[in-house]
Amino acid sequence: MSYFVYIIRSSKDGRYYIGSTADVVARVNFHNAGLQRSTKSRIPFILIYQEEFPDKAAALKREIQIKNYKGGEAFKRLLRDVAPPEAGH
Repeated sequence: MSYFVYIIRSSKDGRYYIGSTADVVARVNFHNAGLQRSTKSRIPFILIYQEEFPDKAAALKREIQIKNYKGGEAFKRLLRDVAPPEAGH
């Protein structure tokens, strides 16, 4: 079973959330349904990035790595290099 690291962006405040899951679509829907306590006040979210990994351990390692980037140049570079440009920008 594959696992994924994903980054979603709040349409409400523009902030990011980084997580990992076996089912990205279901997880984004979970966030947007307001079922995740830490993100429910910031819905709706859009998926802006995902990476696939062969197992949960590899995905969790990458999730931690990206979280350590958050707000820094490496995080901005990751988004710039892989995320499609936003409309109007």
